[in-house]
Amino acid sequence: MMQETKWYTVKETPSIVFEDTKVGRMKKELWEASEEEIDAILEEYEIPSPSELGKPGCYIQTTPRCRQVEKRRKNDIVLVPIGSTENHGMHLNTGLDTFNASQIIEGVRRYTAKKGCEVNLAFSPLNYGGHPYHHIGMPGTVIMPDDVVKESVVAMMAGLWNDGYRKIILVNNHGQTWNLEGAIQEFCKRYQLPGIYQLVEWHRAVREFFIPVHKKDSMETHFVHADEAETSCGLLMFKDMIDMNAVKDAWGEPMLPDGWIDKSCDTLRRGATWAQSQGHNAIEWKATPGGVIGTPSISTPEKGKRPIAAILRYLTLLCEEIIEAYPAGTVPPAEKVTMRSKEELAPCLREPGSEGWQPIDALKRTGFYEHL
Repeated sequence: MMQETKWYTVKETPSIVFEDTKVGRMKKELWEASEEEIDAILEEYEIPSPSELGKPGCYIQTTPRCRQVEKRRKNDIVLVPIGSTENHGMHLNTGLDTFNASQIIEGVRRYTAKKGCEVNLAFSPLNYGGHPYHHIGMPGTVIMPDDVVKESVVAMMAGLWNDGYRKIILVNNHGQTWNLEGAIQEFCKRYQLPGIYQLVEWHRAVREFFIPVHKKDSMETHFVHADEAETSCGLLMFKDMIDMNAVKDAWGEPMLPDGWIDKSCDTLRRGATWAQSQGHNAIEWKATPGGVIGTPSISTPEKGKRPIAAILRYLTLLCEEIIEAYPAGTVPPAEKVTMRSKEELAPCLREPGSEGWQPIDALKRTGFYEHL
């Protein structure tokens, strides 16, 4: 008999609910934390900090291989920031999605390094991303075809797996979920390799902290696009990329009555996500050509602190639980998560480059890929 799930509720805000699990209790603790406690958490992760995309020793691609191999032998989890190039209004940078994700995972790397179990970071395969139809035609938005996006992620995952990173976490900050979910499913079907593969839509992962409530440092509007939420997080983490003098608020043009389609991180529990629908709003180019849907004018860095603190703790806990269940160099039992035999996979599971090791490229195609 399954144990009944228990929940914590917030008396003053019935829409806020936390599950009675380690994850839910962590969120509840962050929800109840004082502003001083939130500041202390951000300080632990050194948020804000300059971007580390070009800093030696921070990403796999910026670290001498000899040192990176040693890091991977201690912790073979890799976090990958997933973003895009997209119009976010005249006040924001078009790389906002990528920098939000990269700044977050860099904070997790710094924190785990201090704890002696440094997580690995990989450059994003998507400086230009996939987009929903309603973004079409927007200047500043570069739209890659869905199959290109999907195959880019599959190829990246295969390359990282070959190099010993068997726990791959995609940390997404952009509306292209269907591509990333599809990439994980395609990778698993195509290769059938044991490992941990997860997409973290970080806003959804900590959506409670984007719900407007009566807190001094909370959002006042539901998260949509280039709005109060995105601008506040950006002001906290990379304020020099933002020009608040250029802010212009704007709202879309609905084509159906409200109540059917949810906002960007599903805070209203409606029947359909924004990505599951088209036609209910005018496309951006016609309704909000400036790139903003919401009120970025009311943004402050303080409003970004609690959700950023929450996702930092969320990703840290996720990494801790993964590495506790499957220490570096180990993976879930092949016989339970693949159709391949242990004998077939044994050479691929060896230390990359060691005697007897084989890349996954040497595996025979399987399943409905066998004759392709």
